[in-house]
Amino acid sequence: MKKFMDADFLLSTETAKKLFAAANEEPIFDWHCHLPPKDIYENKTPRDIAELWLSGDHYKWRGMRGVGIDEEFITGSKTPYEKFKAWASAMPNFIGNPLYHWTHLELQRYFGIYETLNENTADMIWEKANKMIAEGGFTPRELIEKSNVYCVCTTDDPADTLEYHKLLKEDSSFKCKVLPAFRPDKALSIEAPAFLPWLYSLEKVSGKKISSYSTLKEVLLERIELFAEMGCRATDHAFTPVPYVRMDDSEIEKVFEKALKGEELSVYEAEGYRTELFRFLAKEYYRRGWGMEIHIGPMRNNNTRMFNKLGPDSGFDSIADNEVAFKLSRLLDSLDCEGCLPKTVLFTLNPKDNYVLGTMLGNFQSSEAASKIQFGTAWWFNDNIDGMREQIKALGNLGVLSKFIGMVTDSRSFLSYPRHEYFRRIVCEFIGNLVENGEYPDDTEFLSGAVRDIAFRNAKTYFGLE
Repeated sequence: MKKFMDADFLLSTETAKKLFAAANEEPIFDWHCHLPPKDIYENKTPRDIAELWLSGDHYKWRGMRGVGIDEEFITGSKTPYEKFKAWASAMPNFIGNPLYHWTHLELQRYFGIYETLNENTADMIWEKANKMIAEGGFTPRELIEKSNVYCVCTTDDPADTLEYHKLLKEDSSFKCKVLPAFRPDKALSIEAPAFLPWLYSLEKVSGKKISSYSTLKEVLLERIELFAEMGCRATDHAFTPVPYVRMDDSEIEKVFEKALKGEELSVYEAEGYRTELFRFLAKEYYRRGWGMEIHIGPMRNNNTRMFNKLGPDSGFDSIADNEVAFKLSRLLDSLDCEGCLPKTVLFTLNPKDNYVLGTMLGNFQSSEAASKIQFGTAWWFNDNIDGMREQIKALGNLGVLSKFIGMVTDSRSFLSYPRHEYFRRIVCEFIGNLVENGEYPDDTEFLSGAVRDIAFRNAKTYFGLE
């Protein structure tokens, strides 16, 4: 029986162990996350491990609800200690869940704690971890530096001021790059109740009245320029159904006018607007050499009662089952036909679409970049052992695994960087098994370089940070 999460965790062959030793020497490029730049700039020491670990982490909240823990111990009024104890009591139940592995990787890597977390060890771990936090070394910047992070791309709305990115850019004492990533989902969601309030916030930050679709495009272009000044190299879009309805500008102006009046839009009108605004934005990304991420398939805020109580991003999202191939093909092709398809990273939340996206890549590759169209790493509900293995296997079968741009944390937690180690172990195990099974030659020099590339160097090149 193997020891629990020892040095060879998830590595069953000598080849995998050698490859992981190479891959794990590389720094981390976290090119998609949700860390608040304000927190990075202000760099405050957390009060305790509960604040560091449980605050805002809807992965953990969702798990605790599944165990049957009362909401008061999750997002409610209980003390940090009581919430931590509740999390500890839930932990043994997560058999096969990546939460179990992530939790113990974080305890090991940041606190040197190798005991497993449960109700019996909770007080000891609470006291030891909090003592270490009080002694220092656990501010956001210290955790980023301790994790050997080269660059962080946050997720930022066009209406964000980017004031903390400006301050971080001017601060030469912090070596990690903190770059904004342009995420215009609220601009694209014209049918959503939040669209008009968002539009007013964009007017406020831009100082311009937005009374037409053409003015909206002008303002968004100005915001793109500001993001470029702050070093932006990536953009992000989330689609549940992928849109593709073509309209001309005069039609979209009418749709926009209806939205300004608060009139209800048809599905056709909203999709036409979303398609054309997305195409406008994608062309601007292409001109700047930015990477365009498309996250396909989340079904958000399923629980109306809890959404009304807690708002979005609180653990009530799941996987949608839309058909994606035809409209995604037409959307990408419409840009390719005009010679302005950006470098694009396609993520699927539904693993049934691994081979849909894995084959879509090959339709639009070009010499503009190695694997210009990328298959994004297993994401959200799939960033577990099986999900990562299946995504890696699909990419290996259908694309070019050695040019894969690798893992992202997609996280709001400053303790989430061991997820990169988790990924590196899984990809090295996958490749190691191919070698051990005689399916790929034992070419240590090439494969060591390939796993280093997947771990870090491919993403650095892809997003233009050489």
